[in-house]
Amino acid sequence: MITIDGSFGEGGGQILRTSLALAAITGQSVAIENIRANRPKPGLRPQHLTGALAVAEICSAELTGAKVDSTRLTFKPGPTRPGNYVFDVSKVRASAGSVNLVLQTVLWPLAMSGGRSRVTIKGGTHVPFAPTSNYIDDTFLPTVAAMGVRCHYSIKAAGYYPEGGGEVEVEVPAVDRVEPIDITAPERPFHARLTSAVSGLPTSIAERQLSTAAARLKSAGLLSDEILTQYPSRGKGTIVFISLTAGNAHAGFQSLGELKKRAEKVADEACDELEAYLESGAAIDKHLADQLIIPMALADGASRFTTCEVTLHLLTNIAIVEQFLPVRFHVAGELGKPGMIERI
Repeated sequence: MITIDGSFGEGGGQILRTSLALAAITGQSVAIENIRANRPKPGLRPQHLTGALAVAEICSAELTGAKVDSTRLTFKPGPTRPGNYVFDVSKVRASAGSVNLVLQTVLWPLAMSGGRSRVTIKGGTHVPFAPTSNYIDDTFLPTVAAMGVRCHYSIKAAGYYPEGGGEVEVEVPAVDRVEPIDITAPERPFHARLTSAVSGLPTSIAERQLSTAAARLKSAGLLSDEILTQYPSRGKGTIVFISLTAGNAHAGFQSLGELKKRAEKVADEACDELEAYLESGAAIDKHLADQLIIPMALADGASRFTTCEVTLHLLTNIAIVEQFLPVRFHVAGELGKPGMIERI
């Protein structure tokens, strides 16, 4: 049994998700200790527990320590079974836990399971400290589609903090071979798509977000397709999302509204991240970088990409992957600076 220290490196829920996904793929049992030990609320939160229960269900794993606030979990997987699955964060505890973090836990085991699957996940689709559904659909999935993993993702309802109640449906294909990637320089011209959306709030808020962001993009020399919309939801929320495509490079920049946060500030936050990415000259945004480590490790051959920032999330994910699979990564670049990531 592999033992993973959950307080290592970045010390968050990503260690749990990566460890469980790779345990399911490799059939290797794992014990994860000190789960989220350095967080204000240590241990498993509802979204982490839902992810653990979800991956245990798809591979009939023996699971101990599976409860909210637990700081130790053991996982003994069986064979992963493709199929139709429904996972609901609110069954653990009423919350807006991220559906997309649950998806990250089950996606790669299901893709490698030998059959097609359909997964419905209920919870938060647009919540802090997690990729939004816009990011998954417009940035992450187009990138892994080029690696041969062509999922179909649809948002049935948006879910915001604290109500949740969102729902996504994902079709995961059977994958025989994951293709390597080589994404080291964005190919100009950039194509930008700007989305400003609200749920349960006046459209005028979305209009202000759109106007501010569009002006910032124009000043950065970017022309963009503009989408102004309302997402169905039982809660209230707003989002600005900017999708940037440059050849085979995809990047995404998001900001969420919150109480007493002006629409213009929501737009500015997303644009600030985009401008930092453009100034770096790199191909991959800092959030996508750590999400590509698992597929790069599974790919049939060497891969590489440049990222606008080497993050602790990225370095932590690499260290966990290297404990499960016979691969090695090389990172050229300092923490907090642009860098080149190679699977060698």
